Amino acid sequence: MSEPLKATPRVRSVQRVALGMLVVAGVINYVDRATLAVANPLIRQDLGLSIADMGYLLSAFLWSYAFAQLPTGAMVDRLGPRILLTCGLGLWSFAQVLGGLVRGFGEFFGARLMLGIGEAPQFPTAARVVRDWFNPRDRGLATGIFNSASSLGTAIAVPLLTFLMLQFGWRTMFMVMGAAGLVMAAVWYRLYRNPTEVELTAEENVYRTQGDPPGQRTRVTFGEWKLLFRFRTTWGMILGYFGCIYLTWIYTAWLPGYLEIERHMSVKFTGWAAAVPFAWGVVGGVTGGFIVDALVRRGVSPVKSRRYPAAIALLGTAAFTVAAAYVRSDGLAIAFISASLFLVYCCSTCAWALSSVAAPTNCTASIGAMQNFGGYLGGALAPTVTGLIVQSTGTFVPALVVGALIAVASAACYLFVVDRPITTAEVDAALHAGGATAADGGPKSAPKGIG
Repeated sequence: MSEPLKATPRVRSVQRVALGMLVVAGVINYVDRATLAVANPLIRQDLGLSIADMGYLLSAFLWSYAFAQLPTGAMVDRLGPRILLTCGLGLWSFAQVLGGLVRGFGEFFGARLMLGIGEAPQFPTAARVVRDWFNPRDRGLATGIFNSASSLGTAIAVPLLTFLMLQFGWRTMFMVMGAAGLVMAAVWYRLYRNPTEVELTAEENVYRTQGDPPGQRTRVTFGEWKLLFRFRTTWGMILGYFGCIYLTWIYTAWLPGYLEIERHMSVKFTGWAAAVPFAWGVVGGVTGGFIVDALVRRGVSPVKSRRYPAAIALLGTAAFTVAAAYVRSDGLAIAFISASLFLVYCCSTCAWALSSVAAPTNCTASIGAMQNFGGYLGGALAPTVTGLIVQSTGTFVPALVVGALIAVASAACYLFVVDRPITTAEVDAALHAGGATAADGGPKSAPKGIG
């Protein structure tokens, strides 16, 4: 076996700059999601909206974000991260600016739908960037770094947005964040390059691909995209990530309310108490990346190095969530919730790292976006289901237990449904069996062993 190559100084520079920009863009992404929640009371008062209206506005983003994942992943694989993230940043930032100019419910609803569509390319793009510029043994930590933006953005969103809102008003808060995203779009387009746009040396190309299966292609076709749904690995990733994001959004949407309603904490104290678990989420996201890379370097197969830690982390999240639900001490509850978020973000990193090895190179963003689609179906359902359970029972305990059970089921999907990577040879065999080639339409049937 040949000695693993190290990244050249030029490739390392590309990696650092790309990851830095992805983290900044990801933080803006998550802060922008929180603008409506932070400004909720003032918006309702200024626009004369009901609580039900605000519920529709909050859910509009989640549903459009979930369903936009499916075409977006294929577009990233087709057009490349440079174009797609520039367009996504531009669209969601424009939607934020519009959010500061709206005059009623209908306009706001449209702006929130646009925000979800615009934000859809962020994480599939990041997965493709890691696949394009990092060797398989280095992709775990890189994934953990870009994925940490989600918990970091959530942790800083409330204090940052509250400051902007109190100083300048909620409309200006929206427009300032929109302007920040537009600047970031310009920076990304100016600085990032796809590998095909750089004259790489033979050594640099070997580093990027050493350890990947042979016969990799760059661009995905519609036939290949459709075929991904025939593999059990794809469905295992979709169902596994459903539970990960379901639990994430229980805490994202309801943690302050849980601390105030169930734990009787003051609003002032809740703001700080709710930030602590998400800070641990940052640590968990990066830790997941370290674990993945360590396992690969010890000879564990790329897929197993991702799916096993993801499953274990989800089981741990479920256990700590149940513990938080039943413990009487507020301090222990915060500690258990912190452990839950540490582990759920560890799982999230492993899941995104899985997308970089579970399918051929030209399908990386596509399968990552399919996974994210499943996750955000869970994310869209979690706030509503939790609210209905709390309303009917008067307590958060059964809602948290339901979330834990969903996490256990999703862990089982990582353990028993995700089994091996989808290979280029299997994709080609299925395409040819359906009378198609790798350059045109989709298959009519799949070969044995798929599904």
